[in-house]
Amino acid sequence: MTRPKILVVGAGFAGVECLQRLERKLSPGEAELVLVSPSDYQLYLPLLPHVAAGVLTPQSVAVSLRRRLRRTRICPGGAIGIDARAKVCVIRKVTGEVIAEPYDQLVLAAGSTTRTFDIPGLKEHARGMKSLAEAAWLRDHVIAQLDIAAATSDEADRAARLQFVVVGGGYAGTETAACLQRLTSAAVKRYPRLDRAQIKWHLVDVAPRLLPELGEKLGEKAMAMLRYRGIEFSLGTSVASVDATCVKLTDGRTLPSHTLIWTAGVAASPLVATLGAETVRGRLVATPQLTVPGFDGLFAAGDAAAVPDLAKGGDAMCPPTAQHAQRQGKALAANIVARLRGMPLKPYIHQDLGLVVDLGGRDAVSKPLGVELHGLPAQAVARGYHLLALPTMTARTRVMTNWTLNAVAGDDFVRTDFQSRRAGTLQDFENTSVYLTPDQVREHSRPLAAKS
Repeated sequence: MTRPKILVVGAGFAGVECLQRLERKLSPGEAELVLVSPSDYQLYLPLLPHVAAGVLTPQSVAVSLRRRLRRTRICPGGAIGIDARAKVCVIRKVTGEVIAEPYDQLVLAAGSTTRTFDIPGLKEHARGMKSLAEAAWLRDHVIAQLDIAAATSDEADRAARLQFVVVGGGYAGTETAACLQRLTSAAVKRYPRLDRAQIKWHLVDVAPRLLPELGEKLGEKAMAMLRYRGIEFSLGTSVASVDATCVKLTDGRTLPSHTLIWTAGVAASPLVATLGAETVRGRLVATPQLTVPGFDGLFAAGDAAAVPDLAKGGDAMCPPTAQHAQRQGKALAANIVARLRGMPLKPYIHQDLGLVVDLGGRDAVSKPLGVELHGLPAQAVARGYHLLALPTMTARTRVMTNWTLNAVAGDDFVRTDFQSRRAGTLQDFENTSVYLTPDQVREHSRPLAAKS
């Protein structure tokens, strides 16, 4: 008998955790394991702001897939369509070749992209914070603005270069603004022609409060810490339009700026739309057992899946966080093994352990197990959590070493210019136009279906 093929799409928390468990639970003869991923690493996304700020090196948060997965075949490419009826996944390899890969069981853990809106100029001029490439590009861009501002004699241009706008008052936006503000505050000491007071960071969000998930008290604590460091807030408003030199807000104000960092939430991977399955706010509807109703052999988890949150009850769905994705991966592996061995599947249930927000230096707010903390105790909890959550001892050692080195020796604020030829916008980094329509997917899967 041929081994059943288990195909996992996405090398995020859910996909990699699932495969690592499957390698432990299944013998090589029980199943063939395949991972579809354009990169050969798992990104530890929560620490990406530290990479942008130069506190951590990119390698610190890029965990080698081959270190974690010893017998999984890695297909270097991205899934661009799925025919769940024919059990075929269409993949565009990194070489550009498009192939149709059949499967017996498929785990859709394709993650998410940056959520955008129909705002004039947004995709052409906004910068994202969703990948290593974006974080590295953003660091170079911010330092370049200091270089250009120090060299220009045009006061208006200098002011626009030194004003940075971050949109999004959630974890990603708050941590990005906090970490990059520390970068510019430290770097300006190396620029005799610049004054620290000239550098302005502005955080914009349509919500009335910062970090609403943490509650009003901790949100206000975070705002107080960041205000003390000079960050300005515009809550209850959003971006009306953006171009290369200014950001216009919906309250009528115009902020001269060459830098708009967009972190206003996430949307499920466009791969979900190729299935033609039921969705909730763009996320694929899944059962508590992490299966997709109406599709044999299809499982879903992570940011791309709308999984009922049984711990909260009612109509609640699990939020798109690394904590849930990682634990869903473990539950997925157990249910796939149960499916192969003819055993009943178990529902996913997990009580949220709490939230941590690292604001850089000694500043942080945390809510572990419902206990509200701020300052150094919160920072200790935040960094301790990240160290425990990193999947390998090598990654933990690198992160701890980088944190220590940065605290002791600081930063040299060097631009690498590795990606100087890239535009660096959301449109440039998040190429969402590669996905196929359901009809196009069937065109690729039809030859395989005819053979079977």
